[in-house]
Amino acid sequence: MAKTPENVETAARTAAEETGDEAATAAPAGRQAAAETPRPRGIGLVGWLRWGWRQLTTMRTALILLFLVALGSVPGSILPQRGQAPEKVAEYFEKHKTLAPWLDKLSLFDVFAAPWFAAIYILLFVSLAGCVLPRAVKHYRAMRARPPAAPRNLGRLPQHARHETDASPEEALAEARALLRKRRFRVDAGDGSVAAEKGYLGETGNLLFHLALLALLFALGVGNLFGYRGDILVTEGKTFANSLSHYDQFKPGRWFDTDGLAPFSLALDDFKATYETTEGPNKGQATDYDARMRFRETPDGPEKTYHLKVNHPLSVGGAKVYLLNHGYAPVFTVRDAKGNIAFQDAVPFLPMEQVNYTSEGVIKAPDAEPEQLAFYAVLWPTAVPAKNGDQIESGWPAPLRPVVSIASFKGDVGLDSGTPQSVYKLEGLGKSLKMVKDGRQLLNPGQTFKLPEGAGSITFDGVREWTTLSVNHDPGRMPALIAAILAVAGVVASFMVRRRRVWVRAVAGDDGRTVVEVGGLTLGHPTPEFDEIVAALRGGEERGPDGSGAGETAPDTESKE
Repeated sequence: MAKTPENVETAARTAAEETGDEAATAAPAGRQAAAETPRPRGIGLVGWLRWGWRQLTTMRTALILLFLVALGSVPGSILPQRGQAPEKVAEYFEKHKTLAPWLDKLSLFDVFAAPWFAAIYILLFVSLAGCVLPRAVKHYRAMRARPPAAPRNLGRLPQHARHETDASPEEALAEARALLRKRRFRVDAGDGSVAAEKGYLGETGNLLFHLALLALLFALGVGNLFGYRGDILVTEGKTFANSLSHYDQFKPGRWFDTDGLAPFSLALDDFKATYETTEGPNKGQATDYDARMRFRETPDGPEKTYHLKVNHPLSVGGAKVYLLNHGYAPVFTVRDAKGNIAFQDAVPFLPMEQVNYTSEGVIKAPDAEPEQLAFYAVLWPTAVPAKNGDQIESGWPAPLRPVVSIASFKGDVGLDSGTPQSVYKLEGLGKSLKMVKDGRQLLNPGQTFKLPEGAGSITFDGVREWTTLSVNHDPGRMPALIAAILAVAGVVASFMVRRRRVWVRAVAGDDGRTVVEVGGLTLGHPTPEFDEIVAALRGGEERGPDGSGAGETAPDTESKE
């Protein structure tokens, strides 16, 4: 019987088993199971950190974070912010009692100090730094590098020209080097060719824009950390000293030292508001605010005057003082039952509506004897009869005919307990404070209302105006302004300047003349500069070595010759 491969294999295995050869009894290689390859262990912690850093420092991530910063700023421009208008935030809470607490939990009334906004801000700063700084290093190296050598075939470039000249190749290249240097190209001479390049200012402008944006973010961060913002209400005839205790609201930066407040002072002499008088939908709206101020940089410094207006802040003590709002402060004199003056001052009233400035306020006289006195009052700057004829309303925002309505109370005002109180609200109504019977009265300036049962009297002396000032110290303001200017300059440069490369090759032709080839490459659309360079090189050929003019020959005619 013929021996087949299967028979031979079986006989060999039988013989191996008899002799005990284990290697021979093993299955053939083709039938053995493949050995298990080791499973990958993963990139590890360092690898994940590197991957995360690469993702964070991409331009795509930076653009996303920039979009998130813009998106996060939208609530700050729509909703009232505590740092700018705390009274409007309180008003929003009164009108939206269900929605406002939820918005407050998301820090939407203090967006620019919210943790989530700070996180986006810091990530954007890190992303831009990790993206721009390596690019700046590479760009610096590229600017110092030699221009790339001339390609082998200049005819394949987008811009190409060829002509012949009687000058030698060395002379033609020397002329090309001189011309390109005159045009501010960086020139490098090769073997039979000249390479030139310029236009790095465009990429420099692009990097300058991103670096300026980085500096702008840094300046804003410095301002938030080392600056402060405070709001004060100043009545005509009153003075404000830049001290922490004199602020109605004060918001320092995290690293600002309150002991470093500049010792300046302000005094409001007069406030005037101008209103639109022309008939139409804008009638009665304020067109101009003018606050006549006196200020001192230091307690011993010279006194100066300033007209403070909207968008015309006062610079004093390294801070900017802005005019925010205004209102009325009626002046009252309160006498107790013994005839002694228990209170005499201007009391700031808060507007109840912003059209004609109907305002409300409270007067507290804790020094009155034997019982303390308090009053709730409503001011109509220009009192006119309401349409129904039974009530009074304000017909104009200016104080043309001021009238106040007085409601009188006596008892314990609550100031002696030491518990903080709002100056715009009466505490303990109906409990410690009882309303005086027949204690309501309308008063014109100069009139006095004597309370029943000889409890005392209140005199309406007149009306002053108050203004709300915002004092803003931002050490990053000037660096931010410089960064913004540099960013604009960088954008202009990046759009106006393009990268250009020019190569010139000169070789001796068969007829003894020199063949000059010029190639150009421009980032974006070609510019007329290449044609000007070619025309200048041909112009040298026209003049000839001795300065005599020889007619120019078209490139295609020369090549045929």
